[in-house]
Amino acid sequence: MSSAHAQPKRKKRLLVAGVAVAATLTAATAAAAFAAGGDKENQSIACPQPVIGAVPAKAQAEVQRELANLDKQIAEANNRLRTSEGQGGPNFVQNAILGPLKDKRVAALNRIATAIGRVAEKPQGLDRFATCGLGKAPAVPAAPAKGNNGNNNGNKGNNNNAGSGNNAAGKTIACPQPVIGEVPAKAQAEVDRELANLDKQLAEANNRLRTSEGQGGPNFVQNAILGPLAGKRSSALDRIAIAIGRVGTKPQGLERFATCSLK
Repeated sequence: MSSAHAQPKRKKRLLVAGVAVAATLTAATAAAAFAAGGDKENQSIACPQPVIGAVPAKAQAEVQRELANLDKQIAEANNRLRTSEGQGGPNFVQNAILGPLKDKRVAALNRIATAIGRVAEKPQGLDRFATCGLGKAPAVPAAPAKGNNGNNNGNKGNNNNAGSGNNAAGKTIACPQPVIGEVPAKAQAEVDRELANLDKQLAEANNRLRTSEGQGGPNFVQNAILGPLAGKRSSALDRIAIAIGRVGTKPQGLERFATCSLK
């Protein structure tokens, strides 16, 4: 066979090889995007089903209300997942959706335990059902041993609310003031709205602190008030960063202003 006849076959082989390389690169890029949390299409948030046990009749209504609240929280989180397609960076889903959802679930599960505990033995370790995942619910840790409060973080140097479940009288919640820097004119209205939202969240948390005095155990304030507040603030701060990033340089690290404490 002459060189002239052999050349088209070589070109064909090179073309096939080029397509294979392109396909490989496309698959690798897609895999990297999926691993980074960038591909949320056709995915949904899944949460473990709480195992509560027998519920006394006097606590039934409140427990049912909080179980419905858990379902509502998942629906809202899935709606946020759908409507936020393409927003944020690789950790957007974790920071802006799954993290706040976990905090809300901790608070609801704590209220379930408190409701049962008023009329019977309080269930322990319900917060192990709080963590949700994308596409699949994560494994649930084993139930705590009887007599264990089920909170592995309760003794890890958290002095902000020591005994605060029964000793929050006269205290208020204080939050750090976000340092945002220069805000572009086109983002000013949205940033002002979210800053007002932060003030509203703080006021609501302080009202909850006043009206829930004496409820729960020593970790009630952290689990039912400060934790959910940090989740809400993290979401608002993330929205501020996104609003600025649409028209200017996106500020980094605003989530460091999310955590509040008792004063």
